[in-house]
Amino acid sequence: MANYPELDGLTVVVTGGSRGIGAATAHAFAAEGARVCVVGRDTEALAGVVDAIGAEGGTAMSVTADATDAAALARVREETERQLGPVDVLAAFAGGQGRPVPTPELTEERWREVLDSDLTSAFLTVRTFLPGMLERGRGCVITMSSAAGRRPSQANLAYGVANAGLVMLTQHLATELGPRGIRVNCLAPSVILTERTAVAMPVEIREQLAQAHPLRRLGLPGDVAACALFLASDGASWLSGVTLDVAGGRITG
Repeated sequence: MANYPELDGLTVVVTGGSRGIGAATAHAFAAEGARVCVVGRDTEALAGVVDAIGAEGGTAMSVTADATDAAALARVREETERQLGPVDVLAAFAGGQGRPVPTPELTEERWREVLDSDLTSAFLTVRTFLPGMLERGRGCVITMSSAAGRRPSQANLAYGVANAGLVMLTQHLATELGPRGIRVNCLAPSVILTERTAVAMPVEIREQLAQAHPLRRLGLPGDVAACALFLASDGASWLSGVTLDVAGGRITG
């Protein structure tokens, strides 16, 4: 990881922080001296992330909450501000419902579930923390889309649509909030070798997918976390409304 001394002492909230990209991002910010609140639905996994950050000398807390629940998110904000202070950086990373489903078999219930998980959660999360950022006239928001929102993929249709929506959500917010001192950017990872991917994906499929990327490997959670650090840093102070393809060279046309 690069060193970003300007992140030292900031308060950061990471939703979807119990494992994978979210957990790696929480670790990365804490390593830079930020105070981190990790948010997710798995209390035990969140505790593991917090304990690991503490063992590394970082400062972290957790709040168990569903990012599709506005009341639960309000509680996250209250607890974070009470224990760590006003939120400077918001990483809205909850989601990840891309399991392939042929469209004729995609039920209305599943469609709504995926859009809630991947798109509505980001809207509710940003809306929850936005008042504090507006009051202070500064803030950084990072949303999490996917390569599936940038081009058609094998992920289910609802996931692709939700993640394409996250790109527009980011651009709209960046335009609206830029004059108020708030930057909003988006990360769009391709295939990332998380714990869940490693269990679900046979080795031969991993190798095939790695060869489909110009850099000939799959991404790692740390690759995405490093980009999140940059987008929150002073080095990205003139970047807003950007969607960064963290995709091993598989960029959009």
